[in-house]
Amino acid sequence: MNRPLPGDYIDIHTHGGTPSEGMFIVENLMAHVTKEIPSAQGMAFTIGLHPWFFGDSDYEKPILKIREYAAHKRIIAIGEAGFDKIRGASPDLQRKVFEEQAIIAEENKLPLIIHCVKGWDELLAVHKNLKPSVPWLIHGFHGKKETARQLLDRGMYLSIWYSFALIPESAELIRSIPGDRLFLETDGADVDIRDIYNKVSADLKMNVGDLKSLIFDNYFKFFALKQ
Repeated sequence: MNRPLPGDYIDIHTHGGTPSEGMFIVENLMAHVTKEIPSAQGMAFTIGLHPWFFGDSDYEKPILKIREYAAHKRIIAIGEAGFDKIRGASPDLQRKVFEEQAIIAEENKLPLIIHCVKGWDELLAVHKNLKPSVPWLIHGFHGKKETARQLLDRGMYLSIWYSFALIPESAELIRSIPGDRLFLETDGADVDIRDIYNKVSADLKMNVGDLKSLIFDNYFKFFALKQ
């Protein structure tokens, strides 16, 4: 099964995850690494070129790999792609490679999963310029409410950074995000997605079952799937 079942905990972004009963994971494949798409059940896949892992002379081959893999039935999104002002390629190259992946997502009618560190102005500018028809998801978000509002106003979805989601200080931001734009993740860290659901459901003053149903519905809407 490469889609979640009602009642599953959904981990929308992870690395090296292992699916288990009652949990569904979305595994991110890194395009700069040679790896076949696993056949395991209980998981689906994205593929992208992360801004940490390319330079001026070595991004073209991974981009070709993304184009090839985009047609695979188990690839449900492109990414993670993005901007990082702390680490990675030059700003101009990051933008070029990000735009190429955004175009691949658009051509294949696949959503885009985004890594962004201090590059919000660049991200918003590209979104305004490209006017994508497919949805974009910011993974690992732990920014300010004002930044969240700018992203939400552009129609984007937000997945909360796992460690931020677990601390009390995140509650105000979590409550400010419309429920139909919210996802949760582990990003491959040694944390239990169930603990994140428990904390966030308490922040939202709902039971865990209702939060699972909410994110289940968001999954099918974001990936344009029929339930």
